[in-house]
Amino acid sequence: MLSFFMEKVIIVGSGCAGLTAAIYAARANLSPLVLEGRQPGGQLSTTTLVENYPGFPEGIDGPELILNMHKQAETFGARFTYAEVTDFDGGSKHVRIKADDEWLDTQALIIASGASARYLGLENEEKLIGHGLTSCATCDGAFYKNVPVCVVGGGDSAAEESLFLTRFASKVYLIHRRDKMRASVIMQERVFANKKIEPIWNTVVTKYIPDEKGEMRAVRLRNVETNEERELDVACVFVAIGHDPNTKAYRGKLDMDADGYLIAKNLVESKYPGVFIAGDVADRVYKQAVTAAGMGCAAAMEAERYLSKLEPHS
Repeated sequence: MLSFFMEKVIIVGSGCAGLTAAIYAARANLSPLVLEGRQPGGQLSTTTLVENYPGFPEGIDGPELILNMHKQAETFGARFTYAEVTDFDGGSKHVRIKADDEWLDTQALIIASGASARYLGLENEEKLIGHGLTSCATCDGAFYKNVPVCVVGGGDSAAEESLFLTRFASKVYLIHRRDKMRASVIMQERVFANKKIEPIWNTVVTKYIPDEKGEMRAVRLRNVETNEERELDVACVFVAIGHDPNTKAYRGKLDMDADGYLIAKNLVESKYPGVFIAGDVADRVYKQAVTAAGMGCAAAMEAERYLSKLEPHS
């Protein structure tokens, strides 16, 4: 059933990109509707202490930062609803998206649905995220000074995470299911030249072992060739096996690369007028809260400019 109400701006996603867009759009009196999706707050909602977001010298809990941004957007008139986008039509005179089972019409759309980190699918995984299990060394590496950690993966991301963690950890175990890395030659050379990094080949993590406080204490490893198992004491597991952008609803309709990341021109523009892109849904390089917020700001400002050009003809 079609909606007969035309929104000015709909924002898909409620992480740093979506909430920053909501703040800017709301301050411009656009009364944006934010579709929060199935994981309100995005990846930051699963992070404990955030120390690299400007303005918080003592750091701030990820969920608290998200809640503050949410309240700020609401203060200026943003509206929120729990709904997930399942379809998209940008080819008509205005934009249409299907949120759950209802089609919504809008003059402008900001897609900030983010990306989901891939994890291993092991027992207690959700409980341990933020308690010794993470997918972001840049975010959480500084919390693990002078203790052993491990990185799971074998590509450039795993190499970069391992090298970054040597600034803090006493030891970095690089666990890879194959007998050699898939990373670029130069990244492999840097890994092998660093004495703090110890590769563990042909091995997978089969179990997380928390302590009595629910923090990561060790992992159980299995050699895929011999099936030999052992425990490895680590204070944190950094999973670096990639991210999946949340772009299923836009496949075949918006430009995206081979991995599903949306391709933006001029930072935040899509192929359709009035459809803008922000945050990790398009950013496969930085994936930081502050860069996502910056893109959310830009997307909202571009949406406001786009709408101002429509007003004389609406």
